Amino acid sequence: MKNLIFDLGDVIIPIDLSAPIRNFAMLANLPEEDVRTLWQQHDFLNHYETGLIDDQGFRDHVRQVIGERNGTSVDWADEVIDTAWNTVLLDLPVERIERIKRLHGKYRLFLLSNTSPIHIRQVNRVLKSMNQPTLEELFERVFYSYDVRMAKPSPDIYRHVLEQAGINADETAFFDDNAANIRAAAELGIQAVQVVPPKTIIDYVEGL
Repeated sequence: MKNLIFDLGDVIIPIDLSAPIRNFAMLANLPEEDVRTLWQQHDFLNHYETGLIDDQGFRDHVRQVIGERNGTSVDWADEVIDTAWNTVLLDLPVERIERIKRLHGKYRLFLLSNTSPIHIRQVNRVLKSMNQPTLEELFERVFYSYDVRMAKPSPDIYRHVLEQAGINADETAFFDDNAANIRAAAELGIQAVQVVPPKTIIDYVEGL
């Protein structure tokens, strides 16, 4: 094995996918289920994470769909939306970063994440506050869905990573928490490993 590709959410940093829904519901004084339904009906999250809309477009969509549901205009500041959106990110265990750092020199390290610019900026702020390298410094190369305009589990995003990094599938391991993402990578010949709690990424790279 020469190359290691890591997912971000629930591999490096724990996440709570329901937290933003809870927070937007509280801000709007709406039931959580109403906000969850809005998220499912409007595909702006996928558009945001694949770069079809930018930060401001995402925020405007949030204001619009919440406002339409409430029957009133929503004038939340950008910072209010960003803060609610970032509640998906839980405390980052520094030992995971330290363990990845110890893989430097042994393997080529890459990051592949379905994510958004707001989240990446927040993760990097947290890393800096811990005196740790940013994601762009921790990995040889990062592949964010919004940059490459593709998302897992599309086979195209894995092919893109292999091609751009100049690596072979059979010499590459990929760590992700999502079963569909794992299957898609494995079908291309990548050694795909699903990270399943209570184990963490530290357990899965033991011995490397």
